[in-house]
Amino acid sequence: MTGGKALVAGATGVVGTRLVEHLIGDGWSVVGLCRQLPTDSNGIYYLSVDLLNIDECKKKLGGIHDVSHVFYAARAKHGEGGIEPVEENLAMLQNIVEVASAASPALRHVHLVHGAKYYGSHLGPYKTPAKEDDPRPTTPNFYYDQQDFVAQHAGAWNWSISRPALVYDYTPGRSRNPVSLIAAYAGISRALGLPLDYPGSESSYKALVEGVAATHLASAIVWIATTESCVNEAFNVTNGDYFRWENIWPRIATYFQLPAGRPRCLSLAKTMSDKGPVWEDIVRRHELVKTDLGDLALWSFADFLFGSDWDLCSSTTKLRDAGFMDIVDTERMIFNLFDLYRSSKFIA
Repeated sequence: MTGGKALVAGATGVVGTRLVEHLIGDGWSVVGLCRQLPTDSNGIYYLSVDLLNIDECKKKLGGIHDVSHVFYAARAKHGEGGIEPVEENLAMLQNIVEVASAASPALRHVHLVHGAKYYGSHLGPYKTPAKEDDPRPTTPNFYYDQQDFVAQHAGAWNWSISRPALVYDYTPGRSRNPVSLIAAYAGISRALGLPLDYPGSESSYKALVEGVAATHLASAIVWIATTESCVNEAFNVTNGDYFRWENIWPRIATYFQLPAGRPRCLSLAKTMSDKGPVWEDIVRRHELVKTDLGDLALWSFADFLFGSDWDLCSSTTKLRDAGFMDIVDTERMIFNLFDLYRSSKFIA
């Protein structure tokens, strides 16, 4: 299906941005919902709305009719790791579905963007490769509440869920990004005359992990939400391959003209806390786009990313059986993203 009318919650996030682009490219009419309006809308209709406020939702969204699909990629503010707020995340979804379904009797589908935390990937070792029907961990998780909500309230509309791996993209100004934080770490290591040590344990270095390109994820989301055989089902979405940091890290070191170091249990949040002046000097010497180090790398996220010393992988057999066969080479994707950041003068 093409040409529907989509309400996209979380439209300016990493996933939401690529999803909006994909929908528009496919001929959809799109309304993007976000906390703050982007400085450049690129002709896209955005609305700033507090999804926790039902009255504001009714006021701002109640007049939007003929919505056929709700794509929900929003989430309440949260830190790295741990348990994300359940009540707030559930209320946000409930509010938008209540208002959209009342204003648009033609609403046919609600798609939720979740993730591998459904399987407890953030809590410690878990069964891998994770499959969609694996038992839920007992730890509270808003994914479970949201899925139960759409399952219980479906009728006039149906639902689907994507559970992506760690999302990779070219996102200048967004610090929760594996590619830009690795590049910043490499640049600072080079400036200080240090090798590129892997900032994690030996187990993390050797663990089997995966990722998903944001553009690939957007394509999969729209395909799932518009394919009849995917109705009322959840699907893992990854690039379709796996990798180990021990195999790619030496290549990353070479890319940044550094000797490859060794795995070391570093907290980058601590190690990099005083490196702002070093980064400013790098920006000046290499004539880079002036960017604060904190806008390029969220070091607490790096500690979470490299501190997981267990396999992080999900099966995509169910998605392939349903008919979605696209794949992305993850290692090639990572270096292509490095090239993008370098060519646009965000990294040296």
